[in-house]
Amino acid sequence: MYYKVLIDNIEEHAPIVYTPTVGLVCQNYSGLFRRPRGMYFSTEDRGEMMSMVYNWPADQVDMIVVTDGSRILGLGDLGVHGIGIAIGKLDLYVAAAGINPQRVLPVMIDVGTNNEKLLKDPLYLGLQEHRLEGEEYVAIIDEFMEAVFARWPNVIVQFEDFQSKWAFRLLQRYRKTYRMFNDDVQGTAGVAIAGLLGAVRAQGRPMLDFPKQKIVVAGAGSAGIGVVNAASRTMARMLGNNEVAFESARSQFWIVDAHGLITEERTNIDPDARPFARRKSELGHQGLNEGASLIEVVKKVKPDVILGLSAVGGLFSKEVLEALKDSSSSRPAVFAMSNPTKNAECTPLEAFSVLGEKIIFASGSPFSDVDLGNGKIGHSNQGNNMYLFPGIGLGTLLSGARIISDGMLQAAAERLASYMKDEEVLQGVVYPPISRIRDITKEVAAAVVKEAVAEDLAEGYRDMDARELARLSEEETVDYVQQNMWSPVYPTIVYKKD
Repeated sequence: MYYKVLIDNIEEHAPIVYTPTVGLVCQNYSGLFRRPRGMYFSTEDRGEMMSMVYNWPADQVDMIVVTDGSRILGLGDLGVHGIGIAIGKLDLYVAAAGINPQRVLPVMIDVGTNNEKLLKDPLYLGLQEHRLEGEEYVAIIDEFMEAVFARWPNVIVQFEDFQSKWAFRLLQRYRKTYRMFNDDVQGTAGVAIAGLLGAVRAQGRPMLDFPKQKIVVAGAGSAGIGVVNAASRTMARMLGNNEVAFESARSQFWIVDAHGLITEERTNIDPDARPFARRKSELGHQGLNEGASLIEVVKKVKPDVILGLSAVGGLFSKEVLEALKDSSSSRPAVFAMSNPTKNAECTPLEAFSVLGEKIIFASGSPFSDVDLGNGKIGHSNQGNNMYLFPGIGLGTLLSGARIISDGMLQAAAERLASYMKDEEVLQGVVYPPISRIRDITKEVAAAVVKEAVAEDLAEGYRDMDARELARLSEEETVDYVQQNMWSPVYPTIVYKKD
C-alpha cells in the first residue's frame, strides 16, 4: 500500500522520500531510528562479510544501494546516518522502475566518521572513531563487493554519496568486473547532459550543435568532474571520436573550484581534474590566469552555460548572473544543480529576476516556477537523478549486461534528452514532470537494453536470452521492459447500500 500511494502521487511524495527531505532525515537519523531497514557492515566485521550476507532473508536481490556516509548530498560526512539516502533511493527504484520491493537492499558500510559532532554524540548509532583510510579502507569495500556478488551474482550495486577521493577510485576499480555504477559521478552526469542537450534544442538548434557550447563549471568534486568527463565524451562522439575531437571537446570547459579557475599552473592538482585544466597558451588571449574568480571567468568566457555542482548555496550571486548577460548565446542556461535546496547555487527567482525570460533554468532540488507577468512563466526544471538511475538499473537488470558501460549510460542520457517534444523545449521545459517518471524510466531502460545488446554485453534475463533480446524491435523492447516492472494492483471494491 505504501508503494501504491507513492506511485500514484509521485510528484507530491518524491521530495519527501528523496531530496530535499531525505537530507533532514539523514542529519537526524539516530534520533529518528525505529527499526533496521537495511544491512550494516563495519570495520569490525572484517573477515565475516561472506557469512553475514546470508543474514539477509531474501534469496534474490536485484538492486543494492550502498554508501559509506562520507558525503551525504551537500551536507558532508554524516556517518551511518547516510543509510537514509540508500533507503530513499531504493523507494524510488520501486516507484519509478518497478523493481520488486522484496528484492532491494539498502547498505551502510560504517568505517567511522570524521564528523566531530557525531563522535561526541551519545545517541550516535555508528562507530565513534575516525574514518578508516588508505588500503585498509579499500580492503573493506573489496570484501563487501566479493560477498554480495558471491551470494547474488546478478545483483546491481549503486554506489551513493562516497566522498570524491573514493568515488572515482572505487568506480574505476570495480566497473569492469562487477555490475555497478556510481550515481553521483555517472547519474548526475547523465541528467546534466540531458539538460544541456535540451538547452541547445531550446535555442532552436539541433543537438549536434552541443560541441559548440562554452560551459563554465563551478565545482570540481566527484559530481562536477563526472559531468565534465561525460559531457566531453558526448561532444567528442558527435565530432568523430578521435584525438582531435577529444581535444576540441576539452577546450569547451572552464572549471572553477574554491581556489578559482583550474589551470595547468595549479600545484597539487586533482588527477581527475588535470585533463581539463586550462593550458597556459590559452590563458593569454582569454585574459585569464590561475585562480581567476567565477565572476572573472564568466565575464571573459561569455559562456552558453554556467553549471553549478559546488554545494555552495548562493554561489551564483547577482554579480555572477549579471556577468552572464554578455553570454554569446541567445538563450543562456543556468544550472544550479547542488543539493539539498539550501545548497543550490541560486534560485530560479534570482536567475529570472536578473536575466529575464530568455534563459533556461535547472536545479537539482525542486523549486516552483516563476511568474514573470504578462502571462509568461519562467520554468524551473528539476535536473533530478531520479530521471536516470532507475532506468539505468532496470535496463541493466533486464538485459543481463555483464557491466554498465559508458555507451549504456550515454544511451540513457540521450533518450532522456529526446523525451521532450520540440514545442515543450522551446518554452524552456527541458525535463519532463516527475508525474511521468514510470514512462520515462521505461523508455530509458529500453535504450539501455538496446545499447547493451549492441555492445554485445547482454546475457539475457530469465526466459529471455541474449539472442531473443537482439531480435526485439524498439517498440517490442519497450513492451518487454513494461511487462517486467512490478506494480501494486488493488481490486476496486464498490460498496452499495440496498
